[in-house]
Amino acid sequence: MSPIYLEMDGVLDQLEAAVRDKRPFSLVRVGDGENIVMSQETVWSTEHVLQERWAIKANLGQKGLRLPNLQLRDEVAASLQRADIVGVLPHGDSTIKAPEHLKRQLTDTVFAHFGIAPALTCHACVNRELAQVPRFWNMLAGKRVLLVTREIEQLRAMLVQEPYHLDIPAALPFDSWDQMQETLQWIQTNQDTFDVALFSCGVNAVVLAERTAALAGKVAIDFGKANNIILKGRAN
Repeated sequence: MSPIYLEMDGVLDQLEAAVRDKRPFSLVRVGDGENIVMSQETVWSTEHVLQERWAIKANLGQKGLRLPNLQLRDEVAASLQRADIVGVLPHGDSTIKAPEHLKRQLTDTVFAHFGIAPALTCHACVNRELAQVPRFWNMLAGKRVLLVTREIEQLRAMLVQEPYHLDIPAALPFDSWDQMQETLQWIQTNQDTFDVALFSCGVNAVVLAERTAALAGKVAIDFGKANNIILKGRAN
């Protein structure tokens, strides 16, 4: 069965229904970083992986993880198998600046390796669009939103004001993969304090969003660089 590709309104229909029905739902996304993490010792050697510019930046502390990390590889793949909507880059897409060999063709290769076949897909950059449409923010009106990201204070300060007016009872700083377990533990323990969770934590967000939906029964969104759009008016 081929996946159903959702445009923006279709993604919002799914999210709104899950928020309304109070059921677990996860939206995650796959870009060059996720592809590289999943390619470790599966479709590429570690040596090959570590030569990629993205991996070099990761090992300089710029991506919230360090490579090699085979545990994260397996967790990302498992979360992509279970997530409700998976954002992928269309063939030939130029939205992200990554080199061509790190984009959709690598996604197809690692998905085939792991047997990942999402029922619902959308554009991997859907988060950037969501951040800019009133319908998304209207969906969050009156809901308790958990924020998990690096620049937590700045983002929280923006989102409680005009035009967002979000109710943010909790915000967790998340800087790197080694905080994954304690963060998921907190989310499970405090699941009654929020309705929707937004994660801007790089590749870690795939696992955090899918696990939050599963463990806490919430709507959880891999929000990616949408936080940059809110803070700076642009994705990068």
